[in-house]
Amino acid sequence: MRTTTALNDYLAWPHLGQVFRIDRHVTALDGSHAYHEVAFGLTDLAPDQASAAQLGTWVRGHWRIEVQLHWERDWIYDEDRSQIRTGHGPRVMASLRNTALSLLHRLSLPNLQRAVNYLNRHSDHVAAALLGA
Repeated sequence: MRTTTALNDYLAWPHLGQVFRIDRHVTALDGSHAYHEVAFGLTDLAPDQASAAQLGTWVRGHWRIEVQLHWERDWIYDEDRSQIRTGHGPRVMASLRNTALSLLHRLSLPNLQRAVNYLNRHSDHVAAALLGA
């Protein structure tokens, strides 16, 4: 990762602290598929508030959360096999699944899959579970 403040005046972006570039060299585990990818980002944090190393850690943390959320949505809701593919349907369903998972996480349940299965069979308990009653 590289960071710079050289573009701050040029971009005229409100509260811009620095711009960063991430170079990713990705190779499949078997070594058969290798490619180079470049991503750009910006932050309102100045270099003295966030170094390139700190920004890299935060970006990796963000993707860890994204990957975990995708895994939960697919494992619990079998999202990858969803037949909803047109219009706003896929985004609406993803938002509903994210909301449901967020609410379930707030309950600190030990097994989300078991909780979802239970609530699917006992829909009369959904409101009580989500409202904490």
